Amino acid sequence: MEKIEHTTVSTNGINMHIASIGTGPVVLFLHGFPELWYSWRHQLLSLSSLGYRCIAPDLRGFGDTDAPPSPASYSALHIVGDLIGLLDHLGIDQVFLVGHDWGAVIAWWFCLFRPDRVKALVNLSVAFSPRNPKRKPVDGFRALFGDDYYICRFQEPGEIEKEFAGYDTASIMKKFLTGRSPKPPCLPKELGLRAWKTPETLPPWLLEEDLNYFASKFSKTGFVGGLNYYRALNLTWEITGPWTGLQIKVPVKFIVGDLDITYHIPGVKNYIHNGGFKRDVPFLQEVVVIEDGAHFINQERPDEISQHVYDFIQKF
Repeated sequence: MEKIEHTTVSTNGINMHIASIGTGPVVLFLHGFPELWYSWRHQLLSLSSLGYRCIAPDLRGFGDTDAPPSPASYSALHIVGDLIGLLDHLGIDQVFLVGHDWGAVIAWWFCLFRPDRVKALVNLSVAFSPRNPKRKPVDGFRALFGDDYYICRFQEPGEIEKEFAGYDTASIMKKFLTGRSPKPPCLPKELGLRAWKTPETLPPWLLEEDLNYFASKFSKTGFVGGLNYYRALNLTWEITGPWTGLQIKVPVKFIVGDLDITYHIPGVKNYIHNGGFKRDVPFLQEVVVIEDGAHFINQERPDEISQHVYDFIQKF
């Protein structure tokens, strides 16, 4: 881990912290919520040893990267803009893109906006979701799961932050990272975070030092930067009308754990396996469903994921 270099790059009006290691073709790793560059620690070491230059930023709002206060600063155009600026600053023309959770959502947008900058994409957990011109995304989640669904509960600035304030950061991280239930995560107001169990012991893939790293960063920054991604969901929908109906035109491999909450959203399995995904992502080459894999699969099954990424990108 001490071989990983840490630098700060000025891009798109913010300062962005990046972790990087290795030389060769560039792999850009995009993390999710509530995470950091650190979620890719295993893949950085593994793929750099196989001849790749691995770069994992703290995305806007996270860790040591700037966090503008307004949710209106967190649309997909802002986040992809940060990444294009990062590549331009580093003089990198094209990358292999690897995303997970929110990072996967951003990676899909990246491929819609700037396919010229992407050699191939490996996305984890979140399948492509074409823009529905008739319904805003938060309205869609509310219709499916009700007001207690975590994405709906995250909408009102300050509300969920108040609940988080009643817990130490390590407990919050533990609740998020160790969940293995494929059921929709709901946070009823009367229960709040008590609705999610805190495990007595950590799973073998999450060391105390890992938990402490995440907790140390989030206790400094709070969670508002990450929550702003959810608060900008409808804004992104409003401003991306011109891309409605556009296909993802880069080579793609998709990986999901069979216990991942995202895989159990009504209609998603059917979309992935029965032609919808391939229609919208015509260069989709592989779909991998990992048995007994939960949401944070890049950390839970690091060697398997690194191998899957390598097997795909080394073809190009």
